[in-house]
Amino acid sequence: MRMYDIILKKRSNLPLTDEEIRFVISGYVNGEIPDYQVSALLMTIVFNGMNARELGTLTLAMAQSGHMVDLSDIDGITVDKHSTGGVGDKTTLIIGPLVAACGGKVAKMSGRGLGHTGGTIDKMESIPDLKVSLNQEAFINQVNTIGLAVIGQSEGLAPADKKLYALRDVTGTVDSIPLIASSVMSKKLASGAQAILLDVKVGSGAFMKTLDDARVLAKAMVDIGKENGRSVKAVLTDMDRPLGHAIGNALEIREVIDTLKGHGPQDLTHECLIMAAHMLVLSHICDYETALSRVQEALDSGAALDRLRMMIDAQGGDSRVLDDESILAIGKFTYDVTAPQDGYITHMNTEQCGIASVMLGAGRTVKDGPIDYSAGIIMHKKTGDTVRVGESIATLYASDESLLANAGKTYLEAIAFGETAPVVVDTILDMVE
Repeated sequence: MRMYDIILKKRSNLPLTDEEIRFVISGYVNGEIPDYQVSALLMTIVFNGMNARELGTLTLAMAQSGHMVDLSDIDGITVDKHSTGGVGDKTTLIIGPLVAACGGKVAKMSGRGLGHTGGTIDKMESIPDLKVSLNQEAFINQVNTIGLAVIGQSEGLAPADKKLYALRDVTGTVDSIPLIASSVMSKKLASGAQAILLDVKVGSGAFMKTLDDARVLAKAMVDIGKENGRSVKAVLTDMDRPLGHAIGNALEIREVIDTLKGHGPQDLTHECLIMAAHMLVLSHICDYETALSRVQEALDSGAALDRLRMMIDAQGGDSRVLDDESILAIGKFTYDVTAPQDGYITHMNTEQCGIASVMLGAGRTVKDGPIDYSAGIIMHKKTGDTVRVGESIATLYASDESLLANAGKTYLEAIAFGETAPVVVDTILDMVE
């Protein structure tokens, strides 16, 4: 078998065999196939795509290139959730406790933020002493005991994806549905969960800017899961405005706590309840209507908040943050962004809102770069809200006062104002099964 022949075959838009796909991934990870040949193959995939079988095989080969997490010692069906990245998206830390409180088994490996999107692990690390690294035995025991564990991704997870992503980044092959789908799902397959809920973001703050493109990506990822014996469902959610009111790590943890106490933002609460219900259905615990009733009860009764407390305690964190939010450090310098006119907020460039928070120190521009957990933004007004000239639409927080003015300018430039109220869509846009 020769890489040269595989490139020509795919260039001719012929499907590759399972053996050919595994040959490529194994050879590339082992250093036997050079970058330039893999780059050529990636470009043929950009132009010609892959069918469901090819994509399923490619993704599994990428997953099997490294450590495959074995969750078979967990009682019941393990369920995971993945978001394609957003601004103000702290849903994992609300949904996980909701599902666990209803008898689900949430075994989740999460990532860090990069660019304008935040990462769950960064948010968790704003809680004093919380550990985001557990060995496999401790991880499994915790899920069996309290139904919930959220940790950072293992370094040995899907190394083929890491190599391929770095190559795609410099060869103009990032923007390809099959390659995006296989990248996301390779890590999900390697993480071991039997059921997976995908939260595919759509809009100005998402990688997929249109609903049609998001549907295609969601379908590709669902098909990959099915090809590999997993139960997968995708929820398409709006990211044309940030989710909730908070952007930034400690500020978002405060909002998680507020939401689990029953007084969080309506859009965030609504989205989390629906996705938690779908995770219970994927777990074969109950039907959707029953699931929706159960997660609402877990929220109203405080049972979900108790699960978050258990997780924080189990992972060594200071669970007093649930009762005293002042334990979470918030930037001591503030800056109010004010409305320049009367009217309505008609649109938000969510990516730019995220960039403003990064400018305050809340995110990173390079992998493993420094991050200020106390920095961020509280949004007082969002798309559809009325505003008065001079009224504060957002408050910026930073530990370095010199960062505030430029970040404030960037945030204001992300907001469009008008005299006519815009149509505000539901945060749940569609489902793909």
